[in-house]
Amino acid sequence: MEIQLAITDYAVDRCFQVMAQLRPHLEPGNFAAQVRRQREGGYHLAYLEDGNAIRTVAGFRIEEKLAHGVQLYVDDLVTDAQERSGGYGAAMLDWLADFAREHQCGSLALDSGVQRGRAHRFYSTRGLHISSYRFQLALA
Repeated sequence: MEIQLAITDYAVDRCFQVMAQLRPHLEPGNFAAQVRRQREGGYHLAYLEDGNAIRTVAGFRIEEKLAHGVQLYVDDLVTDAQERSGGYGAAMLDWLADFAREHQCGSLALDSGVQRGRAHRFYSTRGLHISSYRFQLALA
């Protein structure tokens, strides 16, 4: 089992099938270009590979805000539906926490849709707690 950053378009494209399980609106032909654009804002894409297959994917960035200081923010975290409860998500979350510590982050944070009860239980067992509510207004 190995976790690494997806640097090349080839590596990014290999992550698509797993990422699309969380973000079904994405299109395979546009995925690498989208990731390249988001990199300009500090986005990183990491993947866990086991047995020559991508099992878990995480998109994240290090950001600094007045409210939280420097933190690693997880935009996307998904394990292949066929591989859940196999320890892959926990391994990725541990890797992200280590990455955050190495980059002097004071915390790790993520948002999770209210409908994702299994994910919430997973986060809770990994030591994450609900620290706020997010309010959102669609503008289009």
